[in-house]
Amino acid sequence: MSETVEIVEPRLKRKIAVDADRSVTSVEQKLERNIAVDAYRGLVMVLMMAEVLELSYVHKTSFPNNPIWSFLGYNQSHSEWAGMSLHDTIQPSFTFLVGVALPYSVRSRLKKGATFSRMLVHTMWRSLILIALGVFLSSTHSNMTNFAFTDTLSQIGLGYTFAFLLTFVRPRWQWTAFGAILFGYWLAWALYPAPGPGFDYAAVGVTPDWNQLHNYTGFLSHWNKNSNLGNAFDVWFLNLFPRASRFLYPRGGYQVLNFIPTLGTMVLGVFAGRWFLTSEPKIPMRKFLIAAVALMAAGLLFHFAGVCPIVKRIWTPSWTLFSGGICFLYTAIFSWVIDVKGYRKWAFPLVVIGMNSIAAYMIAHLFEHFIASSFLINLGPDVFRILGAGLEPLLLGAAVLGTYWIILYWMYKRKLFLKI
Repeated sequence: MSETVEIVEPRLKRKIAVDADRSVTSVEQKLERNIAVDAYRGLVMVLMMAEVLELSYVHKTSFPNNPIWSFLGYNQSHSEWAGMSLHDTIQPSFTFLVGVALPYSVRSRLKKGATFSRMLVHTMWRSLILIALGVFLSSTHSNMTNFAFTDTLSQIGLGYTFAFLLTFVRPRWQWTAFGAILFGYWLAWALYPAPGPGFDYAAVGVTPDWNQLHNYTGFLSHWNKNSNLGNAFDVWFLNLFPRASRFLYPRGGYQVLNFIPTLGTMVLGVFAGRWFLTSEPKIPMRKFLIAAVALMAAGLLFHFAGVCPIVKRIWTPSWTLFSGGICFLYTAIFSWVIDVKGYRKWAFPLVVIGMNSIAAYMIAHLFEHFIASSFLINLGPDVFRILGAGLEPLLLGAAVLGTYWIILYWMYKRKLFLKI
């Protein structure tokens, strides 16, 4: 917390210190919020907003042979294909937490007398807004609307209504639906023709070096980059929308159909939310830890047994399992520290962000260039070269990140929470 506070003027610093002593508890009492979940969500948003630190760029351009910078750079980048970095945990965590919030939202609306039909209409409207917002943010650097539907908000929006409906069925049927989603999706990919030995990967944007390093042979080649069921669907679906040129393949391998197994991640969050509610006032630590170990073990088993690889970019069922286990582990850690041990003051900076996650998402996507250029124009670049030109992007990014938090703190104090 001290690092965050240092960028604030002294008077505001004293106010923040007071807030850290009392605000977390008062917010929980007034809004009946799960502070551990808010703090977890805040961490997720910090990891996303911290892209402005450009750790990967600093590593590649200034410290290419430094093992510490290599570690930092890797964990602020997405894995090329199989595996997981810290940065890879952002989207599954955000999606998981949407699922966690659903049982709370349904309970709150039922207490206020909302009917199922009214909640369903509201949920469908929210889904459409999420998709539209995702498309809008994906188009901010394009000359025309970029209909991709692979961003986090669009992927959540595509599956959100289905997750809402599953909150109204018995747990047995929720688990059945979860298993059916993952198995059905795996089977569809496994049955789709795999690329043969002579497949022209260059035609789908895969270089020979990348192909040799990351693509599979044999059965697992069903999940190779841009030569799979998901890419075939995108070539048909995305070309139904206006485009500057015909869609042939995605540069990063991300695909629209990812929303189906992403729905599985959201359903795992629904399980966690339901366990929170049914165990109140206790914390279901044992369930969280068992779920974390079981899901990670299952994902690793399928990966190393050659059944299904762990690949985030195409959100394989094994990725859903493994990343879902990571999400349960995060939930268990935050719940143990904040709710079981009672250590809450430290979480205040994260709660400020976590309670306004949509605003944080928008600020990071829309304000970065404006804030960074304002610092450079008014302070000059030399201020951020105090530790050398190689660290200029890091220091400038830290100033931008601190500004993000100040904006969100200002909104928090005035109870300005952006909701959909």
